[in-house]
Amino acid sequence: MSQVDQTHVMPSPELFFETAFAHQRTAALKAAVELDVFTAIQEGARTAKSIADLREASERGIRILCDYLTMMGFLEKTDDTYQLTAESAAFLSKRSQAYLGGTLQFLCTPELLKNFSVLSDTIRRGTVAADGNTVSDANPIWVQFARAMVPMMMPAAQAIADLLAVQSAGPLRVLDIAAGHGIFGITIAQRNPAAEIAAVDWAPVLTVATENAKAMGVADRHRTIPGDAFKVDYGSGYDIALLTNFLHHFDRDTNLSLLRKTAAALTKGGRVVVLEMVPNEDRVSPPFPAGFALTMLAGTPAGDALTFNELQEMLTAAGFGRASAHQLPTPETVVIAGL
Repeated sequence: MSQVDQTHVMPSPELFFETAFAHQRTAALKAAVELDVFTAIQEGARTAKSIADLREASERGIRILCDYLTMMGFLEKTDDTYQLTAESAAFLSKRSQAYLGGTLQFLCTPELLKNFSVLSDTIRRGTVAADGNTVSDANPIWVQFARAMVPMMMPAAQAIADLLAVQSAGPLRVLDIAAGHGIFGITIAQRNPAAEIAAVDWAPVLTVATENAKAMGVADRHRTIPGDAFKVDYGSGYDIALLTNFLHHFDRDTNLSLLRKTAAALTKGGRVVVLEMVPNEDRVSPPFPAGFALTMLAGTPAGDALTFNELQEMLTAAGFGRASAHQLPTPETVVIAGL
């Protein structure tokens, strides 16, 4: 009887090394953005020498960087010339309206990176140290966020305006809570000339929202309510309340109090729009929304990635009806509920 040859497959350390060196990927992308390599290539500098000459960098440095970017999938290489991929042309060339390079200014700020350098201490405590708390009162990091993140948030802002059908909704009063850059309310105002926006956030952050409202032609219908979103008086009579990328920073009881306050500011039949990274109930899929929980662990006292069931439970307790969930092409989910 012949014996079946069974080759023993040894486990591979590839995942370990990919993860251990992952910080180099971020550093390479950041360097490429700072040197504006992608725009240089799109404008015709295709060799390491031509890119280096244009950006006043060393040819050796640019060659090694561009080869690394090619291995990562951000560039393509033929002989000694480099080309952009479709994704790099769309998101990493300054000639594109969808340019995302500026978001690295926020994502790679020393304050955020420091929190991950002490992650083991945070895990032992179960909460961030006071000096790393990103949601401390009037934290200046959110001014950086407001200035950097508009291109990244624009697709979600457009999707929310579509889901609400604001263009044909007639006069609308919109409450934009923790507005930041203000792009969610501003987009609604652009779509609907009868929409009026009230943006809530810390005063320095609202300076950015006001600048954006002026630049996008809706300043006459965009007012600000400066202060702590949990304490400031919203007023009442709003048709729509926007809670975008905010609830994940806090625990259930804190969010519930905010949602009840939000409900009290809405008219009967008003709607709340929540934008979140919403993982499945298993909390390990899809990878990006599920992994966002670690971001909240590293930088907030009690934040987390919230599942749809958790959001629905809080909305119900706050007086809202059954919510609908709308997965976007980006990692976020829009959740809409009415009174």
